[in-house]
Amino acid sequence: MDDHHRAQEPQSWGPRNSQGPVPPPNAWSAPPQGPPPGSPYQGETAPRPKKRRRIFLWVFLAIQILFLIWVITGAASGSGTPEECRGQTGDALQLCKDASDVGTTIGVGLIIGLWAAVDVILGFSYVVYRLASRRT
Repeated sequence: MDDHHRAQEPQSWGPRNSQGPVPPPNAWSAPPQGPPPGSPYQGETAPRPKKRRRIFLWVFLAIQILFLIWVITGAASGSGTPEECRGQTGDALQLCKDASDVGTTIGVGLIIGLWAAVDVILGFSYVVYRLASRRT
């Protein structure tokens, strides 16, 4: 039999050291800086990554500010004596004011409910957008 068809010698089960002796950890050098060898950016700086525009964040914050202003003006509209209650006295005046306060509370509650619904819709649309635009 020639050397080409001879069976290989059995290998030991110990750890292999194919690159020669390993230096101690404190003797290791820092990785080289700059582009790797053979890179198309050899001799020049790498291009800066594009700055992400955060359009959704600003739209979301603008909507939050609008709803906050709406809630504040809605709650402030219920202060004082309503025009419908002018000229009334006693229990009738108190009943009219209480009814106005209940109406204001219901109105502000509806605004807050709409605010929450819009936030949920914006959240779902943002998640869908992020999933659709993510890189594979």
